[in-house]
Amino acid sequence: MLLTRLQALYRDAEAAGETYHAAQERLAAQTAETRRLGGDLTRTRDALARARAAAGRLARAQYQGRTDLSLSLRLLFTRDPRHALDQGQVFRRAAREQAAAVARLEGGEKRADAVATAARRALDAHQALIAARQRAHDEAQARLREVEEALAGLSAGQLAELAALERDRADGARQKLTATGTLDEEGVPAGEGTPSQEGADAVAYAAEQLGKPYAPGARGPESFDDSGLASRAWEAAGRPVPRGSAEQWRTLPRVPLRSLRPGDLVVYFPDATHVALYVGGGRVLHAPRPGAPVSVSPLAAHPVLGAVRPDADARPLASYAPPPLPGDGADGN
Repeated sequence: MLLTRLQALYRDAEAAGETYHAAQERLAAQTAETRRLGGDLTRTRDALARARAAAGRLARAQYQGRTDLSLSLRLLFTRDPRHALDQGQVFRRAAREQAAAVARLEGGEKRADAVATAARRALDAHQALIAARQRAHDEAQARLREVEEALAGLSAGQLAELAALERDRADGARQKLTATGTLDEEGVPAGEGTPSQEGADAVAYAAEQLGKPYAPGARGPESFDDSGLASRAWEAAGRPVPRGSAEQWRTLPRVPLRSLRPGDLVVYFPDATHVALYVGGGRVLHAPRPGAPVSVSPLAAHPVLGAVRPDADARPLASYAPPPLPGDGADGN
């Protein structure tokens, strides 16, 4: 079936994109760790050089004969035993300082070895993640080309058929959610609330991106993918969220669909490979798929996994006027 085949291609492309986003985030974290260890290694080596210099000075002093007789010999030959005892305390303090210098040298060498080993491992991990990111990028591009080739091979009649099938699918999903009391007869969440100020700002940003093209891995300003649009909208609102839809689903507070408010993120498919920004009135705003621009769709345009709320700790506004949006946007989703 045409719709089923294209849906599989869309999901493969988005799953590959999510893998790429995850590789990007792991690489960014590893890059920071590699830099930290590099700085730590430099500081450790500097401290070790100072300890070696101090130990060298002590060794030279001993070699040049600047060390004094032992306390027992000084007591044997001195005419003033009390003075010799006082000097002995000085010698013992010097000996303790010498022992501490040696201990610092030994400890510095051990730490330098440990940090150097950690830095080498971090660099190896960094190189491996660069390779993994490139593989993920290549896979995402390959899946995107499959989608583009499939769409390019469709006639005008097939595209119209596809749009009709997508509308029917969304209607069926909406009816199921209505039957459970999650949505009302108009397809609006039964307990829909008003957004926080941050949520309203995120919706306003996303609405300004309507019509911009889909591009895998893009976060604007010229193009977006689904999680790129969602994360960028919330970043513009002053509350950064994870980059990928799977991470958004895994880490952000979850909310019931019946209690959605504008700004919430609606996550789709069992493996959380698609995300959209809820804008109110039973509609979401998202970057639907390759070949379709940022647009408005019914809430149930895809199989819904659930919803998360980036600003769960923020109070809702007393009243809210949503930005002007186009119609139900069922086409092209």
